[in-house]
Amino acid sequence: MTRHPTTRKTRVLPIAVAAVAIACSTVQPTVAAAIERIAVSEIKPLLMRAAEQGVAYGVLGGTGAAYVQRRFDTTSPIEIDVRRLRALPQAGCGRLEVTTRQRAVLVAGQRQDQELVYQLSYCADGRFPEER
Repeated sequence: MTRHPTTRKTRVLPIAVAAVAIACSTVQPTVAAAIERIAVSEIKPLLMRAAEQGVAYGVLGGTGAAYVQRRFDTTSPIEIDVRRLRALPQAGCGRLEVTTRQRAVLVAGQRQDQELVYQLSYCADGRFPEER
């Protein structure tokens, strides 16, 4: 068995690869934060899309959003993220988790970010699943 002497080049390469891997992993969350959101006036299209495709991201508009923005004295958008937690026995139906968030909401005289997370069962065809 022949041993090759360790050179500076062979020691630096693994360190450089590790540095690039760390840099890529720290950049990844910022790339993931750039989510394309669908403009909706109600949540139903997001529920249907998430039941079918697994996820849906939206921003609420229309009179409901305008009311909430006036009520909480903010101009920040109402973001809605929906993800399928699991498929249900009925075809096209799933258990969904809905996260609604709005930044800089005025509550009790102070600005704060608000988030509401809840779950429901829904189907891609726009109905609730039948109980069995």
